[in-house]
Amino acid sequence: MFWGTCTVVSYAPEYDDNWMPNPSSQRQHPSLLALGKALRRLRLERGISQEELALCAQVDRSYVGRVERGDNNVALLTLLKLAHALKLTVTELMAEAEL
Repeated sequence: MFWGTCTVVSYAPEYDDNWMPNPSSQRQHPSLLALGKALRRLRLERGISQEELALCAQVDRSYVGRVERGDNNVALLTLLKLAHALKLTVTELMAEAEL
């Protein structure tokens, strides 16, 4: 099972009950769609649910869904956390997205 392989990253912020999603003004931009498609493919190849990826990356599950749909312009630190949770570098993740 995936749970035992999750490593918590030290630079992740504490959970904030007041956090609100901020969909990008660039929703559905081709680059965001490519990144989301690659993220989803890699997650599914590893047999990881959105919830499991979100827990390892310390982001909300709904945020992972928005990234996969191309609805969020991902911040650099979040991209690092998502790549790390998939055991990839950002460079490898971006190469998978052909960006």
